[in-house]
Amino acid sequence: MIRKSIELLQREAAETGTSTLKRSLGPVNLIAIGIGVIIGAGLFSLTGIAAANHAGPAVTLSFIIAAVGCAFSALCYAEFASMVPVAGSAYTYSYATLGELFAWIIGWDLVLEYSVGAATVAISWSQYLVRFLAKYNLYFPAQLVHSPFETVTLADGSVVNGWINVPAVLVIIFITALIIRGTKGSALFNIIVVSLKIGVVIVFIALGWAYINPDNYVPYIPANTGTFGEFGISGIFRGAGVVFFVFIGFDIVATMAQEAKNPQRNMPIGIIGSLVICTLLFGLFSFVMTGLAHYTAFKDSAAPVAIAIENTPYAWMSQAIILAIIIGYTSVILVDLLGQSRVFFSMSRDGLLPKLFSEVHPKFQTPYKGNIILGAFISLFAGFVPIRVVGEMTSIGTLLAFIMVCLGIIILRYRQPELPRAFRTPWVPVVPILGIITCVAMMVSLPRDTWIRLVVWLAIGLAIYFFYGKKNSQLGNAQPKD
Repeated sequence: MIRKSIELLQREAAETGTSTLKRSLGPVNLIAIGIGVIIGAGLFSLTGIAAANHAGPAVTLSFIIAAVGCAFSALCYAEFASMVPVAGSAYTYSYATLGELFAWIIGWDLVLEYSVGAATVAISWSQYLVRFLAKYNLYFPAQLVHSPFETVTLADGSVVNGWINVPAVLVIIFITALIIRGTKGSALFNIIVVSLKIGVVIVFIALGWAYINPDNYVPYIPANTGTFGEFGISGIFRGAGVVFFVFIGFDIVATMAQEAKNPQRNMPIGIIGSLVICTLLFGLFSFVMTGLAHYTAFKDSAAPVAIAIENTPYAWMSQAIILAIIIGYTSVILVDLLGQSRVFFSMSRDGLLPKLFSEVHPKFQTPYKGNIILGAFISLFAGFVPIRVVGEMTSIGTLLAFIMVCLGIIILRYRQPELPRAFRTPWVPVVPILGIITCVAMMVSLPRDTWIRLVVWLAIGLAIYFFYGKKNSQLGNAQPKD
């Protein structure tokens, strides 16, 4: 239960030299990192699900409610990131407020979320790439785009086994190499990718606006069917629960705190700015989509945007949306890998993981050994493990991290109210408590197998902590012995 002092974390943040991460990220880079992971393929699929099954055209209100719920946690992250501008995000914040064991639990959980998330997204990225290229009569051999555990029926009716998902492996390797070369270069690549992705969303909004049929908004809030969550006011809130997961990702901005220039100012801008921009885009996107087609047309559709586009003369936009999904997935993989390696970096510096994960490249000033190991593991996972049911592209662990951060703000305000804070979460403890309530509600709504996975993963993590981490903890070994 030993805790890292805020003063110690601030001294670590002020360290310079070739063994530390390079501060090269400005507010635009940080906002782009947040947008990069928030705007994924979920926007193009979950919007239709929420409209067709829960909220109808009022799905726009669902997005606003979800954003407000997410903002409670975002404000808490912003205060911590301005006070403790070091890598590690929720792991580091929990270390300072709740103690080493809780910090390990959060850090270990984020390992699962970022790693498995990056591999899963890489597999989906491969599938969309194959679909995109097929429009231009460019094809991969079926064996090279599926795992060995998958069978594929070819056009002639024959069935073959996959060998390895080559595109998924290559995208992980490419992005790992990009990250090793330096955070500034990775951030520039991410800005380009995010700009293209936002461009497609804006084009959809701008071109689709002229073809909105006002009749599709009637009724704006469909009458409840008698079942909670199926339209009516309860449907808007249930829809908010569905689209809430689209917003998760801004927390990865906090993992980049040790590479931010002027972090006290820029970290809150990056975290809150990315959330505000995405809320505006998502609200307009959902408004246009439900205006182009009646919400009932999206039921049981995996591609609701394609249905909306059919009501415009811009058939080419369907292909542009697939391209946007590919681009969106690329930036999600990039940010997941960045966030993962920075959590490992912090845990390694604290002695809870082997030292090689915090060894910094003398030229690029990136944790290159950790990047290589993680890249190799995740690429193998992406190449040889089949994608089953992706479900919501989110995790129970991220929500658990949100709860820890909100709780940490309350604890730190009570224990050390005098500490200087470049950004202060308003209305404490009301905002953190609302953040905790929101996240608990989302966790409770997740399926049972998600909870089982979390418990099993944490059990493995606790075994590693007590057999390795606790014995090698720098903070623990520095404590006076009885």
